[in-house]
Amino acid sequence: MTARNVTPWREKMRFKTISIGALMMGMATTASAEWSVNSGPNPNAFIQTGNMTLELQCDRIRFAPAGYEDSQDIVEKQGLSIRFLKNGTTEVGAFQVGAENAALQIVDNYPVEVSFNSQQDYGFVLDQLAANASVNLSMIDQDVSYGIFDLKGSSAAIRSLRSACESDNNQGASYEAPEGIVYCGGGAIERVIEPVILDNPEGEWDARVTVNGESIRAMTAYSYFGNSVPPAGFVVALLGEDRSEFLIFSERSANWLEYGDYRYDQCN
Repeated sequence: MTARNVTPWREKMRFKTISIGALMMGMATTASAEWSVNSGPNPNAFIQTGNMTLELQCDRIRFAPAGYEDSQDIVEKQGLSIRFLKNGTTEVGAFQVGAENAALQIVDNYPVEVSFNSQQDYGFVLDQLAANASVNLSMIDQDVSYGIFDLKGSSAAIRSLRSACESDNNQGASYEAPEGIVYCGGGAIERVIEPVILDNPEGEWDARVTVNGESIRAMTAYSYFGNSVPPAGFVVALLGEDRSEFLIFSERSANWLEYGDYRYDQCN
């Protein structure tokens, strides 16, 4: 039975029997701990064993495999297969993470962070995690597993996570940088940057950023990329469709934007 393919990078949902031996290649083990939820200040839901952790955030996943070499392997390959299992052996669907639909990097010296380009794709992954019995994080296009996690209790945890993320976004909306602020500065290349939060979002693209007259679509993120405490004055991050990142700050009477290695101060 085949369900519709929602995005070009998403594997078609299908029923497939996988041998236990294939799943356990690479010395993977199944996590038997329970799911927990942290509602703030940076909401996350996670499951942890003695040597592996899977953490879900508002717009990204963090996976700490059993060994650091596995983190290196995932980032070097720039790929990860997220396989959803309705029981210990039957795969009912998968999402292939790659450079075309997500950014993969090692953070905090160990975990792999998967930051999705599309909130729709991430929503699909969360839906499947909530609906199935276990998940196998494996090599891209291979039956070599980095880790298998029990999803019992994940549905309630994901509901709580989504509620907390929605609450954070609603609170953050009142602190958006006023439309019309223009930021100037830069290094060898001077830039004039004007971000705008859209009243009528274009799907997940709810912002637009104009740099030296050229405009790109962007999506807002009100969490500061992980569990670290946001710097003073942080308002919102704008994630461009070209993978650019603009961090907007406002403190007392100062408004500024950080892009790349440079700070751009309000100039209008």
